Amino acid sequence: MTPDRAAGLAETRRALAAGEVTSRALVEQALARIEATQPTLNAFRVVRAGAALAEADAADRELAAGVRRPLLGVPVAVKDDMDVAGEPTAFGCPGDFPRAAADGEAVRRLRAAGAVIVGKTNTCELGQWPFTEGPAFGDTRNPWHTGHTPGGSSGGSAAAVAAGLVPAALGSDGAGSVRIPAAWTHLIGVKPQRGRISTWPWGESFHGITVNGTLARTVADAALLLDAASGNHARDPHRPPALTVADAVGRDPGRLRVALSLKPPFTAVPARLDPAIRARVVELADRLAALGHEVEEADPPYGQIGLTFVPRATAGIAERAREAPDPALLDPRTRAASRLGRMLGGAPLRAARRAEAVLHRRIGEFFRSYDVVLAPTTAAPPPRIGDLYRLKGFATDRAIIAACPYAWPWNVLGWPGVNVPAGFVGGGLPVGAQLLGPANSEPLLVSVAAQLEAELRWHEVWPPQQREAGAPAV
Repeated sequence: MTPDRAAGLAETRRALAAGEVTSRALVEQALARIEATQPTLNAFRVVRAGAALAEADAADRELAAGVRRPLLGVPVAVKDDMDVAGEPTAFGCPGDFPRAAADGEAVRRLRAAGAVIVGKTNTCELGQWPFTEGPAFGDTRNPWHTGHTPGGSSGGSAAAVAAGLVPAALGSDGAGSVRIPAAWTHLIGVKPQRGRISTWPWGESFHGITVNGTLARTVADAALLLDAASGNHARDPHRPPALTVADAVGRDPGRLRVALSLKPPFTAVPARLDPAIRARVVELADRLAALGHEVEEADPPYGQIGLTFVPRATAGIAERAREAPDPALLDPRTRAASRLGRMLGGAPLRAARRAEAVLHRRIGEFFRSYDVVLAPTTAAPPPRIGDLYRLKGFATDRAIIAACPYAWPWNVLGWPGVNVPAGFVGGGLPVGAQLLGPANSEPLLVSVAAQLEAELRWHEVWPPQQREAGAPAV
C-alpha cells in the first residue's frame, strides 16, 4: 500500500488482520489524501478527523486482542444523505442543519462490521441531478479530468474512491445516482435490490425509488461493502431474502442469455446514444459473447414507465425539502420540483405505486427469455463542470434526460443493477455499462461483472495523479 492512494477494501482488510498495517496509519493516510485533494476534487462535505482517529485506535486495540470483524479498522466514506451520529445531514442543501442523534441503519451496520467512517461525501441538492455542484459546498470534480463532473448524485463518493482517497464508499441511487458517477469515474457501482441496504430512518426513500449502494474499484470490494452494509431495521417495509453477494465473485455464472439493449426507454424529450459510447458497450457485448454467453439485441418492454417515476421522485423531493432549515435558500429548481411533488402526492402517487406490480409482471416476462440485460449507463460522457448546473428549469430536465436516459427504470422496478467500466471516450473520459437483472439477482450480476473484470483488468488503471481544471485528458 502506498500513502498517496488507498489499497482496495479486500487488501486493506487482509493487511490489517495480518498486522502489516494499523488502522490509525490507514486513517491518517486517508485524512492526508482528503486534505490534499479538497481544493481540487472537493469530494467531502464533512471530514471526521478526530472522531475517525479515535475509532481507528479502538479498532487497533481490538485487532491486537485477536478480534476479527468483516471491515475492522478499514476507512470508508458515506454519502451526505446518510445519518452519522454527531454530524449534520445536509444532503447537498444550504443552511444550518442539526447534528444527527443516531446513525442511520446502513451506517450502524458498517460500524458493526468494524469500519471507520472518515467522512461524508458531497452530493447535489436532495440528490436530484447527475452532477455534484451547488452553492452549499462548491463543485466536486472528476479525478480523471477536473474540468468535468464525476456525476451525481453520489459524485463525492465516486470522486473519493476513484482518486484513491478511500477504498470504497456508500452512495445512494434514485435514478442512477450510484451507477452514473461510477460510469463517469471508472468504478464498479452496485445498485442493489430495494431493501437490501436499509435507508432507515426513511423506511422508503423517495417512495421506494432510492436505495443505498456501493462504489469501489473492484467487483470484490463493492460486494464486500454491500455485504457489510446489508440488512434491515425492524421497521423497514422492504426485507428481501438475505444474500452473501461476495461469494459470487469468481463463481462461474454459466452460459447466459444476454440482451444487449441500446434503445433508451421512452422519454418526453429526445435522447441519443453517443456513438463512441455505443461502440464501447458493443465491445463489452462482444467480450461476453467470446466468454461463451449468448448475446442478442433486445429491449425490455418498458412502455410508459416514466409516468410512474415522476410522482414518486417529486413527492420525495417535497418531503425532503420540508426538512431544510431555510427552504428559501433552496435552488429554484428544487422549489419547483417540490411544488410539483405536492400536486402529485395524492392520487397520482398512489396510481404510480399500483403500477409497479404491472411493470414487474410485464418486464419479468422478459427475463423468461434473457438472464441479464447489458445497456449503456449513460448516453453521453461526463459533462464539463457548470454545463448542467447553470441551466434553468426545464432546460435542466432536458439536458439530464439527454445525457442519462438509461438508469432510472430499474429504480421504479426496485431491481439490482451493476455499473462496470466500459472504457474511455473523448480523449480520456470514462464511460460505463449496466448489467441489469430481475429481483434479487445481485449474485448473478456480480459473477458476470467479476468475469469481465478478470478479462479486462479495468481496476489496474488509475486517474492521473495531477490534473488542472481544463487541462486536456490523456
